[in-house]
Amino acid sequence: MAASSATPLSESLEDYLEAIFWIVKEKQAARAKDISDRLKVARSSVTGALRALAERNLINYVPYDVITLTRHGQSTAEKIVRRHEVLRDFLIKVLSVEEKEADKAACRMEHAVTNEIIERFVAFAEFIDRCPRANASWLQSFGYHCEHEKSANGCEKCLESTLENVRDQSMTSSSETTETTTLDEVKCGEKASIVRISGSGSIRRRLLDMGATNGTIIEVERVAPLGDPIELKIKGYHLSLRKEEAKRIIVQPI
Repeated sequence: MAASSATPLSESLEDYLEAIFWIVKEKQAARAKDISDRLKVARSSVTGALRALAERNLINYVPYDVITLTRHGQSTAEKIVRRHEVLRDFLIKVLSVEEKEADKAACRMEHAVTNEIIERFVAFAEFIDRCPRANASWLQSFGYHCEHEKSANGCEKCLESTLENVRDQSMTSSSETTETTTLDEVKCGEKASIVRISGSGSIRRRLLDMGATNGTIIEVERVAPLGDPIELKIKGYHLSLRKEEAKRIIVQPI
């Protein structure tokens, strides 16, 4: 009997679907060998997993042919990838865990964490980006604390520095109007906060489906050599936009 598409995926099948997502993103389609190499598993194991995923209408699969994701598979894979990315980024950027170790830990954690907890991770990360008491230097101080000292000797100096930053930001905001730009002008590696999404259409609906509203933070991950497309991360999701689409999103650089 064919498995229902509503049947929860095992941890193993989630790993296979996540691997297919990344291979398809890189090569437009996947082959069994690509999956075997990426997950370091036997080809026979890959074949069984592909059949199971196809039965759930998650992939388009015919033996010896290329593999692609169905619409349902794409949506499911994006949710799995998001869980992994949110956890991995939190471990690296907030807890100062080494990247390789964080990636391995995220692989184990992603199968057990609920969507509600993931949303809390996302909200906390956005809070860190916005709050003047929890900026990048604060996170760097935490990383140093974990590696070198467990005492509170540096707290007074840290508080003084934070107050100075708050005063500087207050003076700047009172003397200057808030500058905005369009998303296509944000450089690779930089972040910005959404001010407004102009127009309508599929991109607007997609962003709203992701929970992107005014104030949501977008990170530019990669910009193609000619500026098109632009690869973004938003609330843990990966999104690719054409330059013309990015021009319709008004943002405030962070």
